[in-house]
Amino acid sequence: MTQPSRGTAPDAQGLPSAGAARRRRAPLLALLGVVLLAGCGIRTTSVPVDAGPAPSRVSCAVPDEEASATATASASPRGLTARVYLVCSAQVAGVNRSVRTEGLDQLGEAVLLLRELQRKPRGGESSAGFTTAVQGDLAVEGPRRGDPRGSLRLSAPLGDLPPFALAQLVCTFAGTGAGAGSGGVLLGGSDDTPVRRFTCTGDLRTDPEAAETAGTAVK
Repeated sequence: MTQPSRGTAPDAQGLPSAGAARRRRAPLLALLGVVLLAGCGIRTTSVPVDAGPAPSRVSCAVPDEEASATATASASPRGLTARVYLVCSAQVAGVNRSVRTEGLDQLGEAVLLLRELQRKPRGGESSAGFTTAVQGDLAVEGPRRGDPRGSLRLSAPLGDLPPFALAQLVCTFAGTGAGAGSGGVLLGGSDDTPVRRFTCTGDLRTDPEAAETAGTAVK
């Protein structure tokens, strides 16, 4: 009498049972699935893949109520709204702050604005994603002998400043009493390099790395 194959339970007609057939098909179907995935360019993996947290997003917009409070403060004789440029989302963008600049000369206003740039953003500015790259020990002073009128000198060489910091300074000073008129600013560093004229261009705001090559030497 012919014996059935080991591991296969025959049915009444000597054929493998339906359960045994399904067990045979399962590995074949799994192998077919792997082949199809490979053909589609999808790599299989035997362990879960940790893609990390979702990228964070910042608004770069101060809440309306805080902006309204700043505008109200600027209406007071003791206040004035200054557009201060901070770093947000790999570019520099302006926020309004209430400052007192009345009666100040060019250097006095530059000192005040520099302090605003050195102050760490708080409240709505911080939650909106703003930061500052201007170091706290940076100082500004008036022109040296031989510098063009209206020049400002920083206490560090321009080339040593982070590009974001230089972009912040240029865009904050330009167009204010700290600037040199025509929407520009004359800036020099602590070394002997000539003063350079900067303007707050769109490229400088959206690509602060351009600050490294921005500016035109003025003698």
